[in-house]
Amino acid sequence: MSKTKLELTWIGKNERKKLEPRILLENPNKSYHASQKVTENDIFDNKLIFGDNLLALKALEQDYAGKVKCVFIDPPYNTFSAFNHYDDGVEHSIWLSMMRERLELLRDLLQEDGVLFISIDDNESHYLKVICDELFGRNCFVSNIVWRAADSSNNDAKQFSIDHNHILVYSKNPGWLSYALERTEAANAHYKNPDNDPRGPWFSGNVSSPKPRPNLTYDVTSPSGESISPPKNGWRWNKERMAAMIETGEISFTPDGKKLFKKTYLADQKGLAPSSLWDEIDDTGHNRQAKYELKKLFPDTKTSDLFATPKPERLIKKILNVATRPGDLVLDSFAGSGTTGAVAHKMGRRWIMVELGNHCDDVIIPRLKQVLNGTDQGGISKSVNWQGGGGFRYYKLAPSLIVKDKFGLEVINKEYNPEMLAEAVCKLEGFTYAPSEVDWWDHGYSTETDHIYVTTQSLSVEKLEGLSEEVGSDRTLLVMCGAFRCEANRFANLTLKKLPKTILAKCEWGRDDYSLNVENLTDDSSADDNDQEQH
Repeated sequence: MSKTKLELTWIGKNERKKLEPRILLENPNKSYHASQKVTENDIFDNKLIFGDNLLALKALEQDYAGKVKCVFIDPPYNTFSAFNHYDDGVEHSIWLSMMRERLELLRDLLQEDGVLFISIDDNESHYLKVICDELFGRNCFVSNIVWRAADSSNNDAKQFSIDHNHILVYSKNPGWLSYALERTEAANAHYKNPDNDPRGPWFSGNVSSPKPRPNLTYDVTSPSGESISPPKNGWRWNKERMAAMIETGEISFTPDGKKLFKKTYLADQKGLAPSSLWDEIDDTGHNRQAKYELKKLFPDTKTSDLFATPKPERLIKKILNVATRPGDLVLDSFAGSGTTGAVAHKMGRRWIMVELGNHCDDVIIPRLKQVLNGTDQGGISKSVNWQGGGGFRYYKLAPSLIVKDKFGLEVINKEYNPEMLAEAVCKLEGFTYAPSEVDWWDHGYSTETDHIYVTTQSLSVEKLEGLSEEVGSDRTLLVMCGAFRCEANRFANLTLKKLPKTILAKCEWGRDDYSLNVENLTDDSSADDNDQEQH
């Protein structure tokens, strides 16, 4: 019987967009650093990017491919309910395409040992899993965490009160290992020390093999001379290993010598493997609590103007404890109210956030300033002893490189100065933008000996001859220019291409918004503290 690969299909799935790899422009007036350094571990070069998140991910691709340890995203859930900051109800096929395009880029940004967490609800979670199975591979599916998002049930529900969200977890590669969580008093409670064992508290572990194996079936003689028959499937260890554990005291016997048991010591337990059920409100918080956290940060803002169901800081803290260590890079391309960046910053992680909308300036920046200044003592601040420090840089996406002039001709955007043009063309051609301080013509490189020069000038033969001589025989140079007055292959060490003609077919130009700003299919836009729609 042949195996057939099952794939999810939908209208528009095979329509692929040719995204323009925009450059990022820093706005120093919106970037922010704490007034003073708090510790030697302060991190300053975090990125807050304003703009369409698909274009932003494409902009990050060249510099950050394979460098992100953890991605957390909380995308629109496609619930057909209006939210103040998002239109969250679109045709199913459009939503699927939107997610697939972004997930492809997010996958490529992850480190080889990186991991992705996606918060979602029942409306699209199962379809989303199939998309992730296709993109990451089913063997890279780690878990479906069930998170209790509501602190109380919805009494107005007609069928079930939906009190949970899903958090789908996928690794970049199979075999990803989580970090252990700190042990809790509840987890330690069943360790006892009734025999005053000098190694401390223990509990009786399983001694049976999970499946039958001939070399595990043998009798054990207790110190009192009793012969103990093996369990149905045999012991968990072979005869030699069993004898060694009896010698060390790991295997003990009941007073009558008729049974044996293994001691599992608390002292040997270094942490807890994360569970797939996150239902402890005190551990991960809930949506209502997250909204209260925001209200404390913005006491003068109407409750109705804040996010209806933001994610609590404790939830993000648990995710980052499972997936990262201090100094690791965390990415959230649906930043919302900025919780991911705020928590990552307090926990000593580097971060990148992307958001499009007025709340980037109205909510995220003021929130981050309070974090950096140490005045935000809500959320996880006290649990991590947060005192402030560090900084972030604010970027926006550059405008499209190619625009149409009054005659309808595609030309280079006049908003681009020479430096911006050189950086943009480097991205398009796969070069690292790194202007030389020595060679005026060297704007970047693809290898140690292959470089690029970008100009809108029309280059004469004499100019090109001089350029070829400067480059020399041990280097090559891609020359992207307005025009050149010779045969393209005249110089062995120069590759000549015209701007903008050479790049016109590379991308879809002039489109600034790939988000889902569409009309909702419902007029019900009310959202109160008891809403079960999560975003």
